[in-house]
Amino acid sequence: MFQIVDKKQLSENVYRLEVQAPRIAKAYRPGQFAILRIDENGERIPLTIAQAKPLEGLITFIIQAIGFTTRRLCGMKAGEAIRDVAGPLGRATELERFGHVVLVGGGVGTAVIYPQAQALKDLGNRVTAVIGGRTKELVILEDELKSVCDQVLPCTDDGSYGRKGFVTTALSELIEKGEPKVDAVITAGPVMMMKAISDLTRPFGIKTIVSLNPIMVDGTGMCGGCRVTVGGKTLFACVEGPEFDGHEVDFKELVDRLSTYRDAEKQMVESHRCKLDGIIK
Repeated sequence: MFQIVDKKQLSENVYRLEVQAPRIAKAYRPGQFAILRIDENGERIPLTIAQAKPLEGLITFIIQAIGFTTRRLCGMKAGEAIRDVAGPLGRATELERFGHVVLVGGGVGTAVIYPQAQALKDLGNRVTAVIGGRTKELVILEDELKSVCDQVLPCTDDGSYGRKGFVTTALSELIEKGEPKVDAVITAGPVMMMKAISDLTRPFGIKTIVSLNPIMVDGTGMCGGCRVTVGGKTLFACVEGPEFDGHEVDFKELVDRLSTYRDAEKQMVESHRCKLDGIIK
């Protein structure tokens, strides 16, 4: 059992959970994730590890309450325990001294770029973070990123905070400005956002790394549910990712696969509406 030691609400449907997991905290590297199961009858879901504190034996998850299991997780309280947490899984981010790295996070994807920012800064990179959300309330981890980045540019779709517009607009301005030159882009968030960023950087030949979120079950490459096409080859995101060259990812296939169980998820939420309503506090 893995005890929740702290819970904090970051926005309307986004929560931060700190979980006691000493072995995972010690082995974790930026870019990796874990697979959780609330109880022995629950489904297995992958979640990015947003932070690890090896000395305290803690790992942090930032979760958006959307589906059945994420709503249950966000409804749990400090002191309660999660049945299974397996990790760290996946390959860690390829960290090196690129020069000027722009990290782009959309929504809860910002949880992915946060640990990367510190690690890249420690290697001597100039680090700029572009973070976005539909509204001000959905822009998360700005202060945390400011503590480790050279520059943080918040964006909102409705203009309620920071720059009005998509993160791609801010990234395009940074590339066109060219001072300093953008040497690499690392991004995590909605699939179509990552596709747009990859399309934007391709003509400039800027190295672009995307963190994919395909359907995943076991996290060991056995089930094949997380397969993605990258550079014309079938790869498994749980063991060969979750990060890949954005210029080689077949995003259309990824979008199609992600929609496979959308209706089933909606039916699950609706069938348990009476249990889910009111559990998130």
